[in-house]
Amino acid sequence: MKSCGVKRATVAAATCGLLLTSLAACGDQREEVSRGAEPKAGGTAATIRPSPSQPSQPPRVPGVGARLWQRVPADTRQVVAVYGESEDSPDSTLVLYEKRGSQWELTAGWPAHNGKQGWTTDHRMGDERSPVGVFTLSDAGGVLPDPGTRFPYLQDEQAFTSPYYWDESHWHDFDYVIAIDYNRRRGVPPDDPTRPQGEAKGGGIWLHLDHGNGTLGCVSVPKEAMERLLRTLDPKQNPVVVMGDKANLMA
Repeated sequence: MKSCGVKRATVAAATCGLLLTSLAACGDQREEVSRGAEPKAGGTAATIRPSPSQPSQPPRVPGVGARLWQRVPADTRQVVAVYGESEDSPDSTLVLYEKRGSQWELTAGWPAHNGKQGWTTDHRMGDERSPVGVFTLSDAGGVLPDPGTRFPYLQDEQAFTSPYYWDESHWHDFDYVIAIDYNRRRGVPPDDPTRPQGEAKGGGIWLHLDHGNGTLGCVSVPKEAMERLLRTLDPKQNPVVVMGDKANLMA
């Protein structure tokens, strides 16, 4: 994995959370979509409706408590939810929700991976954990040509190609990436090195292609998932990612 965002020439050695020497931080559902349970990855769309016992509460996606949900902008109509198995696990499920009228509809889901050490509410450079929170999504890029996204897209083979000395399983990690707006400037390419909160807080947290196990801080999904997300997410819908282990998501 890379630092998911250092300088163009070195992003290959820097994406997804850690620059091996100076990198920052990279980066089947199991239950029915009901009562806050995590939804099943992959298939049939489902509509999330508010509980009849709490009609006055605005609907929110399953598995996310009020504390985090209040950070989701009121005008957001697309939510990428990442449900981590546990605080110290690299395994997770990514689910795409879209708002239809006043209800949230589950439209797609896939198995995913997060930081190899799990999750943290206080992400630091090099901790190999993904940051828990709600973050906007605004910029994309990769080695491959734009698949039809509405995000600003930078195709740059030099910037996004994995270092030759990485294991072969990582060679396609950055064919497609979407920058998660953790400790970065919006409106710039994913590999922009600016860290508004300082280098110690890490950065370069991306959505990118999966290589079969945990990352240095990013969230990784299959290629078809990245293509679907790139083609579906729309800046006009103010998309966000809500991500974390299940306990912290519900806290």
